[in-house]
Amino acid sequence: MSRRANVIGLGLIGGSVAKALRARGWHVSGDDAVPGRAEQAVALAVADAAGLDPAAELSVVATPVGAAADAVRRALATTSGVVTDVGSTKAALVEAVGAQARYVGGHPMAGSELDGLDGADAELFSGAVWVLTPTEATADTTFSTVAAIVSDLGAEVVALPPDRHDALVAVVSHVPHLTAATLMLLAEERAVEHASLLRLAAGGFRDMTRIASGHPRIWLDICADNRAAILDGLDGLIAGLAAVRRIVAEGDRSGLEARLLRARHARANLPSRLARTEDLAEVRIPIPDRPGAAAEVFTLASELGVNIADFEVTHSAEGERGVLYLVVEAPATDLFRGGLIARGFRPGVRRLD
Repeated sequence: MSRRANVIGLGLIGGSVAKALRARGWHVSGDDAVPGRAEQAVALAVADAAGLDPAAELSVVATPVGAAADAVRRALATTSGVVTDVGSTKAALVEAVGAQARYVGGHPMAGSELDGLDGADAELFSGAVWVLTPTEATADTTFSTVAAIVSDLGAEVVALPPDRHDALVAVVSHVPHLTAATLMLLAEERAVEHASLLRLAAGGFRDMTRIASGHPRIWLDICADNRAAILDGLDGLIAGLAAVRRIVAEGDRSGLEARLLRARHARANLPSRLARTEDLAEVRIPIPDRPGAAAEVFTLASELGVNIADFEVTHSAEGERGVLYLVVEAPATDLFRGGLIARGFRPGVRRLD
């Protein structure tokens, strides 16, 4: 029998979630505020049915950020399954939804230059990071269910507190988008004086400004919801550019070289997904009988910079209790094990080579 899911909001991300679930055998019901869009999704084989399925074990809210709280509350009221969302900001939404054991916030760090159902791609999340933002109210079964589904879609699960997510994503997503848009506008303004300028825009410029092609409307809600973190990120960027301007103005070759080398080193050390079995270890963690324990393990891994390559949760007959199996980088196991023990867990470690 097929597993059943709802996707509420059938734009690019919602449509991609629906297609990815259907590709893995799920029966997907789609719902959207735009009249006729759910029926269009069925016609395009993005969804199996229009409307909400009360029997769905999973509901994914993929509406614009401003409409997400109402959609999450609706999903919680009309279904008995777990509920998550895909919004780019989390703290305001989680606060608006309130303490709900069946809900965990989410944010897949994936996108496309395409819009809407026409851009929906079942493989959009393959290799992407998908952040989950559990709270003390989130049940372990909710977190582990959503995390397992996200992992099955090919994404890497990272757990963060909602406010921490917003602060970090402002730096790696929101500020870069505003920067790309500003750089694009600068080039457009200069092109009025130099008609050939945009024709000279080669690979580097196009790569830097590609994200400026995203749909503008979603950024209105994002910038409103995450205003403080975005302003902090913009202040840091402005200060950094002012420092570069000063170095260039003073002709400080050694200072400029040092700054560029530091940036190059940081870029080269961006984390990548793990591949070789000999670099991995399995960490076996009995889940204590307390709310949010499984999510706490994932959050600790994020705080310590421990990459989780794979995981599995086995539940006992008693329900919430079980065992969490994580596959992590072998060199990080001592750090991770120490952090777990300090928080009252009893981990066991086994190398996979």
